[in-house]
Amino acid sequence: MKAYYKNNNGLTEIEAWIPNCWINVECPDKKEKKYLLEELQIPEAFYNDIEDLDERPRIEVENGWTLIILRIPVKSNDVKLPFQTIPVGIVFKGEICVTVSFQQTEMLTDFVAYTKRKRIDIKDNFDLVLKLLLSSSVWYLKYLKQVNQKIKLAENNLEKSIKNEELQALLQIEKCLVFFMTSLKGNDILLHRIRNIKSQRENFDPELLEDVEIELRQAQETTNIYSDILTGTMDAYASVISNNMNTIMKQMTSISIILMIPTLIASLYGMNVPNNLENNIYGIWIVILISFLLSLFGVFLFKRKQWF
Repeated sequence: MKAYYKNNNGLTEIEAWIPNCWINVECPDKKEKKYLLEELQIPEAFYNDIEDLDERPRIEVENGWTLIILRIPVKSNDVKLPFQTIPVGIVFKGEICVTVSFQQTEMLTDFVAYTKRKRIDIKDNFDLVLKLLLSSSVWYLKYLKQVNQKIKLAENNLEKSIKNEELQALLQIEKCLVFFMTSLKGNDILLHRIRNIKSQRENFDPELLEDVEIELRQAQETTNIYSDILTGTMDAYASVISNNMNTIMKQMTSISIILMIPTLIASLYGMNVPNNLENNIYGIWIVILISFLLSLFGVFLFKRKQWF
């Protein structure tokens, strides 16, 4: 899907390309790929880098073209991984500025609507990159709130019953947080590299840079906090499971010992040796009574917790 936007007190969609407009391409097909590589003449290496889902945030210049890759959060269709991050490439040269992503995202649509609502103008390509970084940090925080709700839901389910499904849900959330932490760290490094571009230092809006840094740092700290909470929760439930297992093994051992008493007595009196009960018509009942009394005494000691 391809869309063109121009600055007009916010980003306004237009039907065709004009100089210095923003071209947004999501999930490009063969026709759009041909348009990017042949008509706009974007370096194919840049296109392939953006297509790689594991590509890290970075900035690269080749033949006058500038490539900036940042990672943004998206909701995933994979039940086992509710949130993940994807690379978004911003490629520009002269009057051409293109963003390319290989998945549809809520962030870019919301970014366009936000610029219209707030009547925000995009001064240049680097200003667009910084505003996209700011928007991505805000969306990280939005998704982190949803992650926190999932953590609370999993905790409530674990309090009722400890099952594999609840523990697996926590593991899935932990994977999402790992992706978030790694991507946010990469975006933070990218921000510092952009700030250090000598030719652009005077053009940067200091307030915008500060806002981007604050939101990015907040997203990083929030992710670290949730990750620490989740790690502590999983460790606590691991201890609970281990303690429950020890209690069960303790009970099973006690029951085994209690059941061993009548077996031992029956074995002793079943031997072919004189025991003064072999000719007694009540011998079997005496053995059963002794076994019952000793077992009852063992149960009494077990309940009084005197054995363990």
